[in-house]
Amino acid sequence: MPAPMRIADLARPRLPWWFAAANRALRPLARRIRRFDADELLETARRRTGLADFGPESFQTPFRLVVECLNQAGDLSAFGRVSQRAQLLRLLTLRLRIQAQIQAKPEILAERIERPIIIAGLPRSGTTHLFNLAATHPALRHLPWWESLEPIPGPRDRGGPTRTAPRIRRARRGLAFLHAVMPLFPAMHELEAEAPHEEVQLQMMEFATQLFETSLHAPRYAHWLRDTDQTPHYRYLKRMLQLCQHQRRGRGPGGSHSPDGSHSPPRWILKSPQHLENLPALFATFPDALLVQTHRDPTHIVASLATMVTYGLRLAKAPDRIDPARIAAYWAERIEGWLHRAIAHRPHAQSRILDIPFHHFMSNDTATAAHLLQWAGMPETPETRAALHALATRNPRHKHGHITYDYTQLALTPATLRARYRFYTDHFDLPSKG
Repeated sequence: MPAPMRIADLARPRLPWWFAAANRALRPLARRIRRFDADELLETARRRTGLADFGPESFQTPFRLVVECLNQAGDLSAFGRVSQRAQLLRLLTLRLRIQAQIQAKPEILAERIERPIIIAGLPRSGTTHLFNLAATHPALRHLPWWESLEPIPGPRDRGGPTRTAPRIRRARRGLAFLHAVMPLFPAMHELEAEAPHEEVQLQMMEFATQLFETSLHAPRYAHWLRDTDQTPHYRYLKRMLQLCQHQRRGRGPGGSHSPDGSHSPPRWILKSPQHLENLPALFATFPDALLVQTHRDPTHIVASLATMVTYGLRLAKAPDRIDPARIAAYWAERIEGWLHRAIAHRPHAQSRILDIPFHHFMSNDTATAAHLLQWAGMPETPETRAALHALATRNPRHKHGHITYDYTQLALTPATLRARYRFYTDHFDLPSKG
């Protein structure tokens, strides 16, 4: 195992010289963005695309809330202001083009999303590795990172029918930039352009996703996520899955034909911690879904997640405005709420939930993934077993290094956290560490 690494500059980031220089160069442009204007952004997106229909109006409330939170944020760097405006316009223009695609091909909304396997669990509880292993099954359809960013080709993309190559190249360039600014990020959360990824990027187009909560550290937005029925926004997620399914119907791996060559839809495998506090909306949208929930002592999770979120904020926040202790306290409370909601909403779907303790998974990852697939009714073959073991060999734990999470920097006390989450560890009979 590689030697543990400690992030010594969590509170006062030391940014690469070229990124700091870019921030200085962007200051004049950032000053021109005195405030974010929701109506101006909508109109700019319409003008850029020549399109007018954004699709279901359910995005309007969270979109305008994100804009308000950006206007209230006094800690954005110059790069943060410019990149946030660019991201909002990217999402709006993409939404317009997606709606035009659906209007041109209404059969997209006839695509069936049947018995999806959905992995949920707190961040840092093994969900990503479990997801990657299970997604090796050839009869399952997953969402790669590049497709989650751009579910449809760009207007000037060239290539075959699905025009995937330009989107993959753009995703790789984006990840190269991300890792150049934050070289320790892969040790906390690995991202690869063509690897399976969460559907939260698709939910960004509905502006109803925890990605805004983590990237902006906006408690007001989080309160809206927590207190609002997310069913309309999950319906939009289903539209996006239908679109992705239709785009690659029958075109090789990840397409929409089943292994026997029939035209039945594939089974999706999805993953996001966001689903934990939205089980009613999830099952209302996908009534035959099977849910896999991973479990780990939140004492470690809070330190790990708070460190990752704080580290990520250096991309958009002013370096002298980052407070690890405030962020850690926020996530300690937020995770407690997630867990209470997840426990409260389980009973009506208990028969369709598979619980996987983290310590069991770590003791034999391939056997656990094989058990998940068998539980979900996916046939096991020598080929699927070989694929599981091959991926586990290529991607051992701590492949990119091991971060030591410093409770002192975060102003956290393990004993206090263990007491706070005892309702959860007792409920699922979890060990208090590891």
